[in-house]
Parts: sequence; C-alpha cells; structure tokens
Amino acid sequence: MSARTRIVVAMSGGVDSSVTAALLKKQGHEVIGITLQLYASTAQPQRKGACCAGSDIYDARRVAENLGIPHYVLDYESRFRKAVIESFAGSYAQGETPIPCVSCNQKVKFADLLDTARELGAEAMATGHYVRRVEGATGAQLHAAADAVRDQSYFLFATTQAQLDFLRFPLGEMEKPQVRAIAAELGLVNAAKPDSQDICFVPQGRYTGIVNKFRPDAARAGDIVDESGAVLGRHDGIAHFTVGQRKGLGLSGHAQPLFVLRLDPVNARVVVGPRESLGASTITLRDVNWLAGSDAPFACRVKVRSMRPPVAATVTPLADGAARVELAAPEDAIAPGQACVFYEEGGSRVLGGGWITAQALTQAA
Repeated sequence: MSARTRIVVAMSGGVDSSVTAALLKKQGHEVIGITLQLYASTAQPQRKGACCAGSDIYDARRVAENLGIPHYVLDYESRFRKAVIESFAGSYAQGETPIPCVSCNQKVKFADLLDTARELGAEAMATGHYVRRVEGATGAQLHAAADAVRDQSYFLFATTQAQLDFLRFPLGEMEKPQVRAIAAELGLVNAAKPDSQDICFVPQGRYTGIVNKFRPDAARAGDIVDESGAVLGRHDGIAHFTVGQRKGLGLSGHAQPLFVLRLDPVNARVVVGPRESLGASTITLRDVNWLAGSDAPFACRVKVRSMRPPVAATVTPLADGAARVELAAPEDAIAPGQACVFYEEGGSRVLGGGWITAQALTQAA
C-alpha cells in the first residue's frame, strides 16, 4: 500500500486489532476504526476469556482515542443473529458441530463490514488475525501465520479472492508476545487483556440454551444406540452431543469405552461405538471455496479440526461446489459441520476448503 492510504480496521476491543490499528497509523496511513455491536450488551454477561463482551466496545473506543483515529460503532445485531446465531442453532439441530467464527468472518466481517469500508472510501480493510497475505502472480494469496501456535488460517478458508485482494493482516509475521509488547509500549489500555476463548454469544459456554431457543426441535428426546441399532440408553436432545464425544453419555457397564460415532437428527438417535470405529478415510465436502482452482485431483495437506496438524490427502473437485477428500491415513472424530481446509504440500498457502457433510464419512477399512 502506498503512504497515506485510507484503511478501515475492524477493532474488536482486543489487543490484536488494537495493535493492528497502531501499526498502520505509525506507517502513516489514514486509519478508521470500526467496532461491530453484534448483540445487545445488556443481554451478554461479562466474563473472562469472552469475545465481543459488553466492555469491548468501550475498550476499542479508548484505544482509538489514544491513537487519535476516528472510531465508529455499527449496529450489526440483526445481521449477526440471522447469519451466525440462527445458522449455529440450525447446524446443531441437523446433527452437526458448527464453527460460528468462520460464519461470522464469511457472512458479516468480510461481507457487510467490507462493503462499509468501501463506502467510506477505504482502499483496504485490516484485521488482527494471525494469517499472512502474500502477493502472487495472479493476485493475493492466503498463507498460514508465521507463528504456527497462533495461526488462524483455518478460520478464514471461506475468504474469497475478491475479499482477500482488499484485506490486510499486519500481524501475520508476528508472535503474540511481540504484539503485547507493542501494546504495552504504546500504553494501550488492553495490553494485558486476556485472549477470547469462548463463543461470544453463548452465555457461560452453554450453547444448548441458544440451540433450544432457536431450534426447540433439537431438544427432542431419543435413543442412544450401538452400531447394530440396539438401544443402550436415552438422551434429551442430539444438540448435547458431537462426534468423538466420550463423557456425558450416561452409559455404564460396558466392557470398553464408547464414543459418539454419528448423529441421526431425523430419528433423534445418537449412535455410539468403540474408538476404532471413529476413524474415517474419505470425506465429502459441500460449499467449497477455492483460492487456488483445480479441475483435477491434487495432492495437498488438509486440516479437519482447527487444533489438529495438517495431514496428507488427495482432493478431488466435484460438481455443484462439492469435493471428495481421500486421507492418506484415517482420522478420528471427523465431525459434520466442521471445516476441511486444504494447504499446499510443503508450504503454507491455503488452497481452499469446504464444510464436512453428514452423509460423507466413509469409515476406514
């Protein structure tokens, strides 16, 4: 970017986005801070480790004053409720395990907010995500962060090429202690603020309350069965379970530990079995976002959970935005509703990714 570029910074009230704004201001850019109000602050209890808590808007405003940049708060509550919260509840009702942070980036921050940035005449929008944007021969590329521990590329797989061309990620080459040191040096009020850990709209981490509110059908009681269909117990709603879960099944007296293998929302059944039945080698994806297109099968590395390391796989593009992933070795507890993200072999570039479908897991031989 040239000097004195107008840049909108998405300021969440946390230390990462605050330092992002500070670095860009120091580089001589015209920085505008925007904070989104995603739900009524009075409806959300204050708690340590939460994202987008009620005090965050105040923290963002104080940082903006400290930096001497304009700051605006936009009410996106209705958009967030429809695009993220209702989708979150619907996903659980379908027997999936959703990732609301991906939906928030995809449908709110990198869609509506990005449009607002353009309306303000900005030439770019910056966020505090730990991910790298690299200029390639055909446009911007998305790469994992230099700090593998902080890398957030898994959560940004749905970023489109057009969005990536407009976005900037100044923290991608940095480590968190360095970011906190900059915040402390600048005297930012949130320099020691804890990182967000919980889903921002879920009080005390009890997501079933949100699911029951928007999708009461997910609370329908049903049977817990084994792989042959034999009834082992009862449950009070499939929203209380996720693939790979062991604790909280209410089953005892079995010779070996039992795990949730899959959820059947149509019949309100939770299917359980031994650990060896958790492995899967083939995954089918829907709504694939391609950042490096290919019409033919290609080898890469994939992540099926945000905290797992990438593993070797072959991805085959299919019709209607789908793809099939063949894992080189079986992976346990692959949950429908989670994302499968593609990374280049021997590199850090994100090639794309999609959503794991419920009917798509082929068990390992």
